[in-house]
Amino acid sequence: MGVTGARTLSLNTLVRLQRELRPPAAPLPRLRLPVPDGMTAPMGCDAVAVPARFGPLVMPRLPRVGCVYADETHWWWLVPSDSDYALEWPAPARYDTGAVVPDAPDLPHLIHRPDGTLPYTPPIPLYLAVCRLTDTAPSWSRPVTA
Repeated sequence: MGVTGARTLSLNTLVRLQRELRPPAAPLPRLRLPVPDGMTAPMGCDAVAVPARFGPLVMPRLPRVGCVYADETHWWWLVPSDSDYALEWPAPARYDTGAVVPDAPDLPHLIHRPDGTLPYTPPIPLYLAVCRLTDTAPSWSRPVTA
Protein backbone atom coordinates (compact mmCIF):
# COMPACT_ATOMS: atom_id res chain seq x y z
CA MET A 1 0.00 0.00 0.00
CA GLY A 2 1.23 3.47 -0.86
CA VAL A 3 1.67 6.21 1.67
CA THR A 4 -0.76 9.03 1.06
CA GLY A 5 0.91 12.38 0.43
CA ALA A 6 4.38 10.86 -0.16
CA ARG A 7 6.31 12.48 -2.99
CA THR A 8 8.20 10.32 -5.46
CA LEU A 9 11.51 11.69 -6.71
CA SER A 10 12.60 10.81 -10.20
CA LEU A 11 16.19 9.97 -11.07
CA ASN A 12 16.47 13.29 -12.94
CA THR A 13 15.46 15.18 -9.80
CA LEU A 14 17.99 13.29 -7.68
CA VAL A 15 20.79 13.97 -10.17
CA ARG A 16 19.89 17.69 -10.30
CA LEU A 17 19.89 17.89 -6.50
CA GLN A 18 23.28 16.14 -6.35
CA ARG A 19 24.76 18.63 -8.85
CA GLU A 20 23.41 21.58 -6.89
CA LEU A 21 25.28 20.36 -3.80
CA ARG A 22 28.66 20.37 -5.58
CA PRO A 23 30.59 23.59 -6.03
CA PRO A 24 30.77 24.63 -9.69
CA ALA A 25 33.84 23.40 -11.52
CA ALA A 26 36.32 26.03 -12.59
CA PRO A 27 35.97 26.59 -16.33
CA LEU A 28 38.88 25.43 -18.45
CA PRO A 29 40.87 28.31 -19.88
CA ARG A 30 39.99 29.02 -23.49
CA LEU A 31 43.23 29.26 -25.40
CA ARG A 32 43.00 31.36 -28.54
CA LEU A 33 45.66 31.44 -31.23
CA PRO A 34 47.00 34.99 -31.28
CA VAL A 35 47.54 37.15 -34.33
CA PRO A 36 51.25 38.02 -34.17
CA ASP A 37 52.33 41.58 -33.42
CA GLY A 38 52.43 43.74 -36.52
CA MET A 39 49.74 41.71 -38.28
CA THR A 40 46.04 42.52 -38.62
CA ALA A 41 43.05 40.25 -39.06
CA PRO A 42 40.38 42.46 -40.66
CA MET A 43 38.15 39.46 -41.42
CA GLY A 44 38.46 37.87 -37.97
CA CYS A 45 40.17 34.55 -37.38
CA ASP A 46 39.21 30.94 -37.25
CA ALA A 47 41.60 28.00 -37.38
CA VAL A 48 41.81 24.66 -39.12
CA ALA A 49 43.53 21.89 -37.18
CA VAL A 50 45.00 18.70 -38.55
CA PRO A 51 46.89 15.93 -36.77
CA ALA A 52 50.60 16.74 -36.56
CA ARG A 53 51.50 13.90 -38.93
CA PHE A 54 49.62 15.71 -41.73
CA GLY A 55 51.15 19.14 -41.11
CA PRO A 56 54.37 18.68 -43.12
CA LEU A 57 52.34 17.12 -45.94
CA VAL A 58 49.92 20.05 -46.17
CA MET A 59 52.51 22.87 -46.23
CA PRO A 60 54.05 22.21 -49.68
CA ARG A 61 50.58 21.86 -51.25
CA LEU A 62 49.63 25.46 -50.46
CA PRO A 63 50.33 28.43 -52.76
CA ARG A 64 50.47 30.75 -49.73
CA VAL A 65 50.90 29.81 -46.09
CA GLY A 66 49.68 32.13 -43.38
CA CYS A 67 50.34 31.76 -39.68
CA VAL A 68 50.75 28.15 -38.61
CA TYR A 69 50.85 27.02 -35.00
CA ALA A 70 51.85 23.56 -33.79
CA ASP A 71 52.26 21.35 -30.79
CA GLU A 72 52.98 17.63 -30.50
CA THR A 73 49.49 16.59 -31.57
CA HIS A 74 48.14 19.20 -34.05
CA TRP A 75 49.01 21.91 -36.53
CA TRP A 76 46.65 24.91 -36.88
CA TRP A 77 46.31 27.29 -39.83
CA LEU A 78 44.72 30.70 -39.30
CA VAL A 79 41.97 31.34 -41.84
CA PRO A 80 39.44 34.18 -42.20
CA SER A 81 36.32 33.84 -40.05
CA ASP A 82 33.48 31.80 -41.57
CA SER A 83 35.81 29.81 -43.82
CA ASP A 84 33.70 26.80 -42.97
CA TYR A 85 30.69 28.24 -44.78
CA ALA A 86 29.39 25.57 -47.18
CA LEU A 87 32.47 23.39 -46.56
CA GLU A 88 32.52 20.10 -44.73
CA TRP A 89 36.10 19.84 -43.47
CA PRO A 90 37.03 16.16 -43.68
CA ALA A 91 38.00 14.17 -40.60
CA PRO A 92 40.44 14.16 -38.96
CA ALA A 93 40.65 17.89 -39.70
CA ARG A 94 38.78 20.14 -37.29
CA TYR A 95 37.46 23.66 -37.78
CA ASP A 96 37.89 25.86 -34.68
CA THR A 97 35.71 28.97 -34.66
CA GLY A 98 37.39 32.04 -33.20
CA ALA A 99 40.78 30.28 -33.42
CA VAL A 100 40.03 28.77 -30.00
CA VAL A 101 42.14 25.69 -29.41
CA PRO A 102 40.09 23.18 -27.43
CA ASP A 103 41.79 20.42 -25.48
CA ALA A 104 45.26 22.00 -25.69
CA PRO A 105 46.98 22.25 -22.31
CA ASP A 106 49.25 25.06 -23.53
CA LEU A 107 49.20 27.55 -26.35
CA PRO A 108 50.81 26.01 -29.46
CA HIS A 109 53.98 27.59 -30.87
CA LEU A 110 54.03 29.75 -33.99
CA ILE A 111 56.06 27.75 -36.52
CA HIS A 112 55.38 29.83 -39.63
CA ARG A 113 54.75 33.53 -40.05
CA PRO A 114 54.16 34.90 -43.55
CA ASP A 115 55.65 38.07 -44.95
CA GLY A 116 53.23 40.98 -44.87
CA THR A 117 50.51 41.90 -42.42
CA LEU A 118 47.78 39.29 -43.04
CA PRO A 119 47.93 36.04 -41.02
CA TYR A 120 45.62 34.03 -43.25
CA THR A 121 46.13 30.87 -45.22
CA PRO A 122 43.67 30.89 -48.14
CA PRO A 123 40.94 28.46 -47.04
CA ILE A 124 40.06 26.87 -50.39
CA PRO A 125 43.60 25.64 -51.20
CA LEU A 126 43.90 24.46 -47.57
CA TYR A 127 40.56 22.65 -47.86
CA LEU A 128 41.61 20.98 -51.12
CA ALA A 129 44.97 19.92 -49.66
CA VAL A 130 43.27 18.37 -46.63
CA CYS A 131 40.71 16.64 -48.86
CA ARG A 132 43.52 15.24 -51.00
CA LEU A 133 45.48 13.93 -48.01
CA THR A 134 42.40 12.33 -46.45
CA ASP A 135 41.20 10.90 -49.77
CA THR A 136 37.92 12.81 -49.41
CA ALA A 137 36.01 14.34 -52.32
CA PRO A 138 35.37 18.07 -51.86
CA SER A 139 31.80 18.70 -50.73
CA TRP A 140 30.84 20.48 -53.96
CA SER A 141 31.82 17.47 -56.09
CA ARG A 142 29.82 14.86 -54.20
CA PRO A 143 26.60 13.54 -55.75
CA VAL A 144 23.41 15.14 -54.48
CA THR A 145 20.95 12.72 -52.95
CA ALA A 146 17.24 13.27 -52.58
